[in-house]
Amino acid sequence: MKPAHPVPSRKRARRVVAVVVSLVCAVALSPGTAARADNPIVQHIYTADPAPMVHNGRVYLYTGHDEDGSTNFTMREWRVFSSADTVNWTDHGVPMNLATFAWADANAWAGHVTPRNGKFYWYVPVRQRSNGQMVIGVAVADSPTGPFRDALGRPLVGNGEIDPTVLVDDGGQAYLYWGNPGLWYVRLNPDMISFSGSATRIPLTTAGFGTRVGNSARPTLYEEGPWVFKRNGLYYNVFAAECCSEFIAYSTAPSPTGPWTYRGAIMPRQGSSFTNHAGVVDFNGGSYFFYHNGALPGGGGFTRSVAVEKFAYNANGTFPTITMTSTGAPQVGTLNPYVRQEAETIAWGSGIETESAGEGGVNVGWIENGDYIKVKGVAFGTGATSFSARVASASSGGRIEVRLDSSTGPIVGTCDVGSTGGWQNWTTTTCGVSGATGTRDLYLRFAGGGGNLFNINYWQFGNTAGGGNLLTNGNAENGTTGWGVLGSGTLSSHPDVVHGGTRSLGITGRTASWNGPSQNVTSRLTNGRSYTTTVWVRAQSGTPSVRATLSLTANGTTTYVSLTPAVTANANGWTLLTGTANVSWGGTLSNATFYLETAAGTDGFLIDDVSFQ
Repeated sequence: MKPAHPVPSRKRARRVVAVVVSLVCAVALSPGTAARADNPIVQHIYTADPAPMVHNGRVYLYTGHDEDGSTNFTMREWRVFSSADTVNWTDHGVPMNLATFAWADANAWAGHVTPRNGKFYWYVPVRQRSNGQMVIGVAVADSPTGPFRDALGRPLVGNGEIDPTVLVDDGGQAYLYWGNPGLWYVRLNPDMISFSGSATRIPLTTAGFGTRVGNSARPTLYEEGPWVFKRNGLYYNVFAAECCSEFIAYSTAPSPTGPWTYRGAIMPRQGSSFTNHAGVVDFNGGSYFFYHNGALPGGGGFTRSVAVEKFAYNANGTFPTITMTSTGAPQVGTLNPYVRQEAETIAWGSGIETESAGEGGVNVGWIENGDYIKVKGVAFGTGATSFSARVASASSGGRIEVRLDSSTGPIVGTCDVGSTGGWQNWTTTTCGVSGATGTRDLYLRFAGGGGNLFNINYWQFGNTAGGGNLLTNGNAENGTTGWGVLGSGTLSSHPDVVHGGTRSLGITGRTASWNGPSQNVTSRLTNGRSYTTTVWVRAQSGTPSVRATLSLTANGTTTYVSLTPAVTANANGWTLLTGTANVSWGGTLSNATFYLETAAGTDGFLIDDVSFQ
């Protein structure tokens, strides 16, 4: 908590150029185009070297962080963001920094995260304090959002080169690649923190990596930043080519170790950064190309920003030419406003910053008059009737203007925020909403006097037409009120470990996997309607694989609806369960029970911020 809540230097600097940028955009883009300009995907900090990973229905994006005003690659921490729709990105903060590696002293540069064995491994290049050499370290976490911890207490491998990436092949063999000016690999052992044999240098031939003109010391186009993956039996190596400035090119091979054949450029030289760095993933039936440029105010070669484009491979498996746009990728689906949404879930933000929240997670802060957050493609359906936000203020506060379509669009609700006595003293403000229907872009515009107004942690809309939370005390703030136990077990309220607010709900003493916290929702269901469930879970004992289930008894027959996939919970952080399911039955419904169970075993677990809407 920052008692004085000073405005960060980057915010002061960006305000100076904001008017200029707005004028340029107004001239360069039509109103329709401007409304869709959501690239780069993070605007409140500079990000670089994207490493996307798809896990449990979300894209997790791991990046470096260029410090404001940098005139070199000044980077001290790594960041993580995630999205379910490729346009609204949640800022999960700083899960790892240089201090994670006690033996390193500089250069939190381009890394890569891969899941294995129920854990997440982050491979990064850092400078070793003892000899000043660039080496590759590895950190591990139990959650894709961290926190990450040093897995070895020393470098994994090192030869003065950078930019690691990992491929886990179909047979389970993992390969770690890295290199600038060379290109190297080692075969990782199943533990992912050791390797067999020694580092092998991949021959950089012109046939394999293209021809660089006029540089006898580096005759091929390969420069740095390899990204290796397999698709339809073919291995791809996407890399930054021919500094400086760089373009993105690629080679292919029949095996993970080659021989490689150069295939050409993917993204030509463009943008205002002299470097580029790519990451490629498939998500929800589409292919996505992540890169960085210098498109934000104050941006350049040392103050970069991550962006994304959706693309389709050519019929023969080759890449098309991909160009940078301010539009970015299209939205996958819509965003549900009737479940808790983190305030740091943003398609575009103006003037805001983020920080660690005292009640857990991340909050939006340093809010001043005129700042706003855009959330894209919000599905209000038949209409919202209320808006609630978790807020804190050490000043006189201000107000949240709930607007649609643009930051100057129609106001459908206004919530007042008063002083709470501290920047991390949280309370909930609620106001009525009228006119929020259909699928619209949501703008939360902040207004008030001078200076910092308030912080916001999360928000949620209500809907009396079936869109509200059907559960009583879903946030567990009222202890065990509204909750029972299906089968055996003991419920308890936990003020010591929370996801949001001041309490969570725990269950111990389960004697079967189907035992768990439950609520009867018989009178609250509509036949044939789809319901969205979100639950934050955390282990109390063991590593339970938790899921949400609905039992329906109609005409004497009981059926079960899986509301979320089973996800392994751990004791070191909160994990999100989420899913959407159609609920229907034949005949007369006599009982419907919402409950949390485990895929197997009787381990205890905690739940918080449970929503069934």
